[in-house]
Amino acid sequence: MSTSSDADADADAGLDAIVGERGHLTNLAYRLLGSLAEAEDAVQETYARWYAMPSRKREAVESPGAWLTTVAGRICLDLLGSARARRERYVGEWVPEPLPDRTEWIGGAAVGGGTRPVDPADRVTLDESVNMAFLVVLESMTPAERVAFILHDVFRYPFAEIARIVGRTPAACRQLAASARRRVSAAQVPTAATPGQAPLVRHFKEAWEARDIKALVGLLAPDATMIADGGGLVGAALRPVEGGARIAEYLIQIADRAPGLKLLERSVNGRPGLVAQHTGVTVTVAAFELADDRVTRIWAVRNPEKLGPWVADEQN
Repeated sequence: MSTSSDADADADAGLDAIVGERGHLTNLAYRLLGSLAEAEDAVQETYARWYAMPSRKREAVESPGAWLTTVAGRICLDLLGSARARRERYVGEWVPEPLPDRTEWIGGAAVGGGTRPVDPADRVTLDESVNMAFLVVLESMTPAERVAFILHDVFRYPFAEIARIVGRTPAACRQLAASARRRVSAAQVPTAATPGQAPLVRHFKEAWEARDIKALVGLLAPDATMIADGGGLVGAALRPVEGGARIAEYLIQIADRAPGLKLLERSVNGRPGLVAQHTGVTVTVAAFELADDRVTRIWAVRNPEKLGPWVADEQN
C-alpha cells in the first residue's frame, strides 16, 4: 500500500525529471534560433504550456522529455518564421548571439519567471554545432531545413519524431536535412578548431593594440571579410567590410576613436576570440575563422542586447 510520503517522493522525482530537461531544451533552442535570449524565451514558453495542462493530462504523457522537445521544436519553428521578417527590418548585419566559455557564463532566467544564478545544466554545450561559422550557415536555411537538420544531425532524433514537429512526412524531413547538409558542405564550415587559432588571435590582438596596420594586414587574408552587428543601437559598419587592408584600416580607426579600449583573449562559442572592453564594460565580442594561418572571417557583435551572458567588468 502506497503512502502519502511515497506519492510525494514520486511527485518530487517527476518534477526533477521535468526541470532536468531544461539544459537540453536550451541547447536545442539556441542552435535552432542563434539567440540565447530567444532560446530562453522558447524554453520558458515550453514549460508554461506544460504546467498549463491539467495534471491528469500531464500524468498521461508517457515521455515528458519527448513532449517538451516536441513543443520546444514547434515554438522555435514558429519563431524562425517570424524572425525572417524581423531580420529584414534589422539595422545593419545580423550575427548570431556569441557565447562565452562555461566558466564565464552569467545571467539567466528561472523556469518560473524572474532571474536566478545560472545552473551549470542550463549552459549551452560548446561543441562544433555552435561555432560562429556553423551558426551563420544555419541562418541561410529555411526554418524547416534548420529544424530537421539540427534535430537529426546534431541531436540524432529519428525522422519519424522530427516529422511530428515539422508537420511533414519523415521522407520530406529526410530531404530537408539533406538539403541543409549540402549548404553546410558548400560553405566549407570547419569541422574542428584550428590548432593555431589561439596564437594567431593573440598576434592579432597585439597588432591591434599597437595600431600596427602592416602587421594586421599580414595576419588577414587578402579577401577576408568582417561583419559587425550593432543592431542600430551602437555604431557599427552597416555592410560587410571586405579585404584585409580595409579591415585593418577600419580596426585602427576604431582604436583611435576609443582610447583606453582593452582587448581580452576569450573563448567565443568554443573558439579563441577577443572581447573589447571600454571603461570596464564589454562593448564588442569578436569571433574568428581561419584558413592557411590567416584570418578569413571576423564576426564582431556590438549590439548590447546580445552581450548579456558576458562579464561586464573584468579584473584581469
